[in-house]
Amino acid sequence: MQLPPYDKFPEIFAESIVLRKIESEDLEDIMEISFYDAQPALTIDDAAKMQARIDLDYLNGSSIHWGIADKQTNEIVGTVGYYRGFEKGIGELGCVLKSKFRGQGFMTAAMKLAIEYGINEIGLAKVIAITTKQNTKTINLLKRLGFVQTAECLNDEIEFVFNS
Repeated sequence: MQLPPYDKFPEIFAESIVLRKIESEDLEDIMEISFYDAQPALTIDDAAKMQARIDLDYLNGSSIHWGIADKQTNEIVGTVGYYRGFEKGIGELGCVLKSKFRGQGFMTAAMKLAIEYGINEIGLAKVIAITTKQNTKTINLLKRLGFVQTAECLNDEIEFVFNS
């Protein structure tokens, strides 16, 4: 397995989006969707500190986190990435999309790219995703992408697995 960090941060292109590194000038775009350890950013300074921690996780080889940029505007519309390490060839995929961009196909495209990257470039044997039972839109997305529910977790969460 080839784990992060890479010589050059990977950019992945699709028809309407680019998965790319989040830069300081993107902080206002990601403010509403900035979270770290389930805590939301309340200010731009919070978002900057969270992004610094995410960048450090990447440099430590335990995650890779992309901004989902609209190809036409370069605005970050969401984020997608692998979190919590890559032990035993398993990657946990997480995502969040700004509310005004939901239902437009951005996350479907981003998740497909991230899954493909995880399997083909990182060498993951399994990709997991965890969401709450109430998050029906994410559950439906995961099922459309080929994930299968495998467990019910604490805190009303469920786990899905995508096997390569």
